[in-house]
Amino acid sequence: MNFATLKLGTWDLSGLVKDPNGPEFIDFLESIESKAKAFEGRRQSLRPDIPASEFESIIHDIEEIYEKLSIAGGYAHLRYYANTASNEASALVTRMDKIAAEVGNRLLFFDLWFKKELDENHAARLIEAVPVVYKEYLRHKRLLAKHSLSEPEEKIINTLEVTGTAALVKIYDKMTSAFEFQMLLKRGRKVITKKFDNKEKLVSLVRSANPAEREAAYKALFATYKKNSGVLGEIYQNIVVEWRNEGISMRGYRTPISVRNIANNLNDETVEALLATCRKNNKVFQEYFREKARLLDVRKLRRYDLYAPLSTKRSGKKFAYVKAVASVLDTFGDFDLHVRSLAERVFSERHVDSEIRRAKRGGAFCHTVAPLITPYVLLNFDGRTRDVSTLAHEFGHAIHSMLSEKLPIMVSHAPLPLAETASVFAEMLLNERLIERMSRQERQLLVAEQIDDMYATIMRQAYFTLFEVEAHKAIGERNVTIDEITRIYSENLKEQFGASVIVSPEFGWEWIYIPHFYHTPFYCYAYSFGNLLVLSLYQRYKLEGRSFVPKYLDILAAGGSRKPEELLNEAGLDITKEEFWQQGFDLVGEKIQQLKELASK
Repeated sequence: MNFATLKLGTWDLSGLVKDPNGPEFIDFLESIESKAKAFEGRRQSLRPDIPASEFESIIHDIEEIYEKLSIAGGYAHLRYYANTASNEASALVTRMDKIAAEVGNRLLFFDLWFKKELDENHAARLIEAVPVVYKEYLRHKRLLAKHSLSEPEEKIINTLEVTGTAALVKIYDKMTSAFEFQMLLKRGRKVITKKFDNKEKLVSLVRSANPAEREAAYKALFATYKKNSGVLGEIYQNIVVEWRNEGISMRGYRTPISVRNIANNLNDETVEALLATCRKNNKVFQEYFREKARLLDVRKLRRYDLYAPLSTKRSGKKFAYVKAVASVLDTFGDFDLHVRSLAERVFSERHVDSEIRRAKRGGAFCHTVAPLITPYVLLNFDGRTRDVSTLAHEFGHAIHSMLSEKLPIMVSHAPLPLAETASVFAEMLLNERLIERMSRQERQLLVAEQIDDMYATIMRQAYFTLFEVEAHKAIGERNVTIDEITRIYSENLKEQFGASVIVSPEFGWEWIYIPHFYHTPFYCYAYSFGNLLVLSLYQRYKLEGRSFVPKYLDILAAGGSRKPEELLNEAGLDITKEEFWQQGFDLVGEKIQQLKELASK
């Protein structure tokens, strides 16, 4: 492929499904049905003394069915994200989700047998006998056993999920994707009205060099969300209640966040250590906000100014898409040629949707359909520096996935906290490459941007999670109103910023703008985890050089086949201790000191 002529465009999904209405796809869905029916016939094989070879054969059968479901469902969701206004695409998502739930219910008996019915001795025998790649996966299943319900109850939950929480999230996405925004910008005595039918275009202005434009963009954004807060808030409350009812009342988890921690195969103590360390270090970023105010020549930073560029000239710089791609590929190539070749494969197979257009899902993501299928990457590329970093970030995810492509689908995905490791590491590689070619003033600007990113991906995400802990508790125990949830979020902002930033009242409504709160409760600490972890890994890379590369790639290649604490402990990282996480904040402090030194020269 000639990367010099690469243009913005849409992805090609034909490698998954050529025609969702054609006979080939109908046959594909029928093959899922026939394999599920055949699998149901294996129920009688499930006895305590089942031979290990037969047990392993059952696992392979499940993998084949799940991989087919993932291809059908992955196609439907990717097609929908490309055009959320398409009723046909929306209907296909609903249909595929329903099929997945129904088939999942029919396979459920094996999962419940292994978790609930099989005694400890025979479970240990089978775990010991299977290939090593499955051992942690099966141990984790046994850990989840005490939170499993009966087969009829699990089937009811799976069935209701399609029209319950999943439907609420879909409504949230559909509503917010269709939002139109009206920005009122004062210029002298005039008030200029600008209309936006795409959230990404509006949000890009929060990094504008113009203070009035930043303020107007935030006000337009939150005015629209506040106007719709009745419905969006009600959706959130119902998601939280459902999360609590199922997780605590029915399954017996200790706390709402424990549901996520155990799903991530992390101990509660590890996450508590992470969040406690973040909370103790809020003054580190408060120091940066005071320094940034000085560099911007203002008395105190407003929340509108948090991501303000230090230079008007730099903020207006636009990157051509082809140049951005070249920078990212060259960065990967300098680190490891195989890593670059993996990234090139995503482009060569046209698995990237990069252009901005109406009704396309906002933001960016990388989606892996199956281990041996090259991942798909969605971007909304607008040419800003931030978009180049996002490109590196999402392709870091893609590389992570491809490095673990030889693993079975059951264990190929890294657990959530490790899922951000490769993406953030890729951003750091890119930034260090860029900084080497810069003047002192340009280095100062980039270091400031790096600290901005560290705030956004470490402290901001930790406080998002701390808010969720409080919000889930308040909704679950006191049945609070939407206005009270907004007050909880406002108090969260006060603790986070202290006296270093002026926070205007409209930011209290920011919580209904954060999609992770709806899509994946308690997801956000994974960013804090990943970023602080990467700071430590990157320090190791700078100290060890090329000898570090295979160790790092081995961590990524492990996918979800190892427990995070054990995998990282082998690399000399004890993530159960606050002292480990403090190292990351010490490095943030060094960056802030570096910025002060660059500013004083």
